[in-house]
Amino acid sequence: MQTADFLVELGTEELPPKSLKGLAEAFLAGVEKGLQDAGLGYQAARYYAAPRRLAVLVTALATQQPDRSQQMDGPPVQAAFDAEGQPTQAALGFARKCGVSIEQLDRSGPKLRFVQSIPGQPAAELLPALVDTALAALPIPKRMRWAARKTEFVRPTQWLVMLLGDQVIPAEILAQQAGHTSRGHRFHHPEAIRISTPASYAENLRGAYVIADFAERRELIRRRVAELAATQQGTAIVPEALLDEVTALVEWPVPLVCSFEERFLEVPQEALISTMQDNQKYFCLLDAQGKLLPRFITVANIESQDPAQIVSGNEKVVRPRLTDAEFFFKQDKKAPLEQRNQRLANVVFQAQLGSVFDKAQRVSSLAASIAGAIGGDAQRAARAGLLSKCDLATEMVGEFPELQGIAGYYYALHDGEPEDVALALNEQYMPRGAGAELPGTLTGAAVALADKLDTLVGIFGIGMLPTGSKDPYALRRAALGVLRILIEKRLELDLSSTLQTAVAQYADKVKADTLLSQVLEFIFDRLRARYEDEGIDVAVYQAVRALNPVSPLDFDQRVQAVQLFRRLPEADALAAANKRVSNILAKAEGQVGQQVDSGLLQEGAEQALAQAIDQAEQANAPLAASRDYQRSLEQLASLREPIDAFFDQVLVNADDLAVRANRYALLARLRSLFLGVADISLLG
Repeated sequence: MQTADFLVELGTEELPPKSLKGLAEAFLAGVEKGLQDAGLGYQAARYYAAPRRLAVLVTALATQQPDRSQQMDGPPVQAAFDAEGQPTQAALGFARKCGVSIEQLDRSGPKLRFVQSIPGQPAAELLPALVDTALAALPIPKRMRWAARKTEFVRPTQWLVMLLGDQVIPAEILAQQAGHTSRGHRFHHPEAIRISTPASYAENLRGAYVIADFAERRELIRRRVAELAATQQGTAIVPEALLDEVTALVEWPVPLVCSFEERFLEVPQEALISTMQDNQKYFCLLDAQGKLLPRFITVANIESQDPAQIVSGNEKVVRPRLTDAEFFFKQDKKAPLEQRNQRLANVVFQAQLGSVFDKAQRVSSLAASIAGAIGGDAQRAARAGLLSKCDLATEMVGEFPELQGIAGYYYALHDGEPEDVALALNEQYMPRGAGAELPGTLTGAAVALADKLDTLVGIFGIGMLPTGSKDPYALRRAALGVLRILIEKRLELDLSSTLQTAVAQYADKVKADTLLSQVLEFIFDRLRARYEDEGIDVAVYQAVRALNPVSPLDFDQRVQAVQLFRRLPEADALAAANKRVSNILAKAEGQVGQQVDSGLLQEGAEQALAQAIDQAEQANAPLAASRDYQRSLEQLASLREPIDAFFDQVLVNADDLAVRANRYALLARLRSLFLGVADISLLG
């Protein structure tokens, strides 16, 4: 089979930088799907992407589509012909569908069949439509038109290269005629350049000051930024999304170090970093202590003979933005943070649930209650809760919404609030996402829990439950945040009691009938999803859930113990025995003795089981007190032999009612031992 390399490059005006990588990946996926659907084999395929181009290079592409056969089955032969052997309407209809005569149909099998041989087409004839389809399927939220054309694309197109080997594939796609001609760097090499072969594409462009390989440009920027940061005795902050965006903005990256006045360092560094990253696409520098340096790195798209001019220009551009941040910070500090609550009393949290200030008051009260339960300072938690939303009314957060909580921390310190109270104003929003940082202080944990539980109770209480993918109040994230804080920070909290307090605070603003059970179920359902992600069997979750623990930490400790118990060789037999005991006791309602009478233990096996249960109860008492569930289940595993012997040798439903009730009582004691950890009968 003959093969040749294939290249398609679509030249455009500057593409959206945040979308460039996604567009390139989707273009590659579309081309590969088209090749596979067409049966065109190839060795490898990759994409290139730069501000003014999207390209796909396919190595060793088959130049000819293979011949293939198409088989169509028709009606059964018996139904296709009548008694005289004449074709029925079913047979005639099938022949018309296939475009052939009755004689050309195969009737050797149980059904009429038509097998058609389809000769393969040259790849050069298939590729234009294939590329056009791939481009049409790109994830472009809003397409644009240009000039008088009706053609639509994410940006106006400028040129098109389509080569199979060294030959141009004649085609017109998105108003461009295919050719050999591409364009180089807009300033360094504005002239047209000829792409001689697909394999020479990257090097042809490199000679025209374009690094077409997105990954290569990205790594070059990362490496050079790190090197420049080291010359300034600093470390660059390089978020992956920002690196992708900067890579999509330049064809010939030239990183340069710039500076700003040190006086701006009096402003919270998060505000300075935010504006430099989000608005200017700069990489900020930190010293060894994590403090912002008065330096930043910009990535130019030109190799200037006078780079000082570029540096000076960027320093002039960033100064007004830093000045704005400085102004907001100074203005906000003129009034105590607490005064902002006056404004928040007129800001709606939710129409049925009151103002943001109302929420802050509820959070304050609930945080104090939680802090007392988890070993924190109730007074400081109440103070942090009262101040928790104040920074939402500041100029700084108005300009930089992403600084909510962070701005509050700085203003609280300025007002002389205790360190943990100030930290709690930021920690209330933690964790900010999956796997994100948790509150570091007990005060912060109390406020974070109070804020999330208050939202859950309030929104559930007015019937605005999340459905499908819609969760406007991020209730799922709030529930997961509650679970992570309590479990990972090993904080003991009676969730049922805490939620009762939260419900009571809303008074008649919420429908309280089944609210507590609804919210508890929702939170523990999120725990079930978490365990599934961790590979813990749902039966383990259900075995613990059957006991309805109200503390997520206690719940998790039981789940981890049961998960380890399942690996023991005795686990399956004990689960089955517990299931048998559960069924027996369910049917024996009202017949179970109050306690085991040793005088009624007639069989040796039941006497042995009673003795084993006595020993297990004594051994388990300290383990249960310390909630050492793992050791408890390991110890209970030793009951397997006496349990097996009991069921082999003892008739539970004895004719003597007293003996029967006594045996039921013995089994009830056995079951209660295991129920001290989980209902392991559900593991079977």
